[in-house]
Amino acid sequence: MALTATRIGTISLVCVPTVEQDTAIAFYESLGFEKRTDTPFGGGYRWVELYPPVGSTGIALAPPPPGAGEVTPVLTGITLTTDDIDASHAAMKALGVDVDAEVSRMGDPVPPMFWFRDPTGHTLMVVEQP
Repeated sequence: MALTATRIGTISLVCVPTVEQDTAIAFYESLGFEKRTDTPFGGGYRWVELYPPVGSTGIALAPPPPGAGEVTPVLTGITLTTDDIDASHAAMKALGVDVDAEVSRMGDPVPPMFWFRDPTGHTLMVVEQP
């Protein structure tokens, strides 16, 4: 693996602030993610990592910093891939996930995509990558 001058090689985790970690864990597991880490740390906090079945980048469901107040839902910028956008969209709808009403099809070079919201209200994207 070639490293940059800063010695950075990969993206391993994307942290998503989450107050209701158990609810979020159940949600991501229902999408096929695997919980690989659930470790207590300082002051009653938990460090939780979930990974999709393919790839090495995970989502950390991290509690907000002390004193941060409520978590504000954000457009995370997290993009998940599927080999069948229509099947993924239908499966998420069947699971009761808050997904866009329709798959967005803008034409080449933009792949078909849709957005969905996790239980905290954070928005993630799914794109077709055959």
